[in-house]
Amino acid sequence: MKKLVLITSICLFCVSSFTSLAMAHFGMIIPSDDIVTNEDTSTVTLDIQFAHPMEDHYMDMEKPRVCGVFIRDKKTSLLPLLKKNKVKGHTTWQIKYTVKRPGDHIFYVEPKPYWEPAEDCFIIHYTKVIVNALGMEDAWDKELGIKTEIVPLTRPYGLWTGNIFRGIVKVNGKPAPYSEVEVEYYNKANDVKAPTDAHITQVVKADENGVFCYAIPKAGWWGFAALNEDEKKIKKDGVMKSIEIGAVLWIKAIDMK
Repeated sequence: MKKLVLITSICLFCVSSFTSLAMAHFGMIIPSDDIVTNEDTSTVTLDIQFAHPMEDHYMDMEKPRVCGVFIRDKKTSLLPLLKKNKVKGHTTWQIKYTVKRPGDHIFYVEPKPYWEPAEDCFIIHYTKVIVNALGMEDAWDKELGIKTEIVPLTRPYGLWTGNIFRGIVKVNGKPAPYSEVEVEYYNKANDVKAPTDAHITQVVKADENGVFCYAIPKAGWWGFAALNEDEKKIKKDGVMKSIEIGAVLWIKAIDMK
């Protein structure tokens, strides 16, 4: 009997470990480009998804609670522009946004809570991406004042492969020491095969000031999800359940030629 209990415990541990490493969730806002120049079209397409980006696996996403853009110290709701989309049979969302003025555009999304039975909690990922327009760099390090966010300490566009990206994790406007930050490559083309489960999701820890860094090993889009637990809970089936809040930021790197 003792051997049976031990074997069962080991199996449960393995399943739990696999879930945490290989099934990391990421809110996603992927623009058609991170820099708009005079030579480019003025329309940026933004794909809004909830997925396991390295595994190119998607979950159905309800219409976001909040979706907007921050430019020139002003927030503008983009909810009227949201269009339902389908990726591999799953509900995602899309926006076609026309750039009208120079400057850094911070696009952000707050989704509705997502129930994850495997983790016995709700997930809310507050997701951002910064698109620079027409050469004016004026707001890439601005804080939006949302529940939790990653504030870039490295300019989050115009990045080469191999650059080190740094950011500070904040919760309720304050640095979040020792936050765990999951990092994944958006493997949309399935051009990367992870040799082990541990290679699917990279994990770094923020320091005592909430600051983390990561060297970008490959060209493409990279997501950073800084995870913490909300002080609030949500009732489900008569039981109060915890909420994982994630501060998510997406950046793009290209190869130097």
